[in-house]
Amino acid sequence: MDLPIWLLQEIKKAQKTRVKNLFKIFLVFLFIINFTPLKSAEKAEYLKTDWSFKGLFGKFDRAQLQRGYQVYTEVCASCHSMKYLSYRNLSEKGGPEFSEDEAKVIAASFEITDGPNADGEMFVRPGKLSDKFKKPYENVEAAKAANGGAYPPDMSVLIKARGGGADYIYSLLQGYEDPPMGVTLDDGVYYNKYMYGNKIKMSAPLSEGIVEYSDGTEASVQQMSKDVTTFLMWAAEPHLEARHQMGFKAIVYLIILTVLVYLSMKKIWSRVETEV
Repeated sequence: MDLPIWLLQEIKKAQKTRVKNLFKIFLVFLFIINFTPLKSAEKAEYLKTDWSFKGLFGKFDRAQLQRGYQVYTEVCASCHSMKYLSYRNLSEKGGPEFSEDEAKVIAASFEITDGPNADGEMFVRPGKLSDKFKKPYENVEAAKAANGGAYPPDMSVLIKARGGGADYIYSLLQGYEDPPMGVTLDDGVYYNKYMYGNKIKMSAPLSEGIVEYSDGTEASVQQMSKDVTTFLMWAAEPHLEARHQMGFKAIVYLIILTVLVYLSMKKIWSRVETEV
């Protein structure tokens, strides 16, 4: 049975409206994921810098990751662990991308306690690629005893666990200064304008030239802060580049699918117009 002309016209209008609304929703979705800024829970105005890993096409700077690992090893590793990282991760794609031989040399430079052996005793051996990053302390109690009662947090996912992310860590490392008039600090407590309450038990870890970069880059506090923050970002998001690539492919797929749906609907309803 043929439908009345007026009903066909109403159906056609409804279908066109649906397609238009679908396309509008898709555009709004793209706008939200690309341009909505992430608001930090922090009130402090963080220092800003250009992060290579930000944005839809963001990638890690390999040289920066390698410098950041050097800063972590020579400065941070004496107190902070990275229990989720293995030495083999240093040679994996998307990370610092040391060669496998370089990663083996890095791992072998650390003494790892292993065992028991055939005699039931623990022993020390050079590190291997499969080993986790060596911990600075055997247990939590030892860490607290060596740091005035404060427990240095593990750095594996530190950036994801702090409001403000990379900007917060980058700012914190450069935020040490003399306390303002009227502010009294206890022994072993330091003033940092980016820390909650402006008080922190960790002394300033970075100073000019504390690290000598093998690539000749000047080791300023600002440069070291940016390098080690980038390394910590990679540690927390080791598959960031692959995720960005997958996200881009998904967006392209959705755009193509939307265009095809629109053209298909237009062709289908053009026949209805002809019949009407």
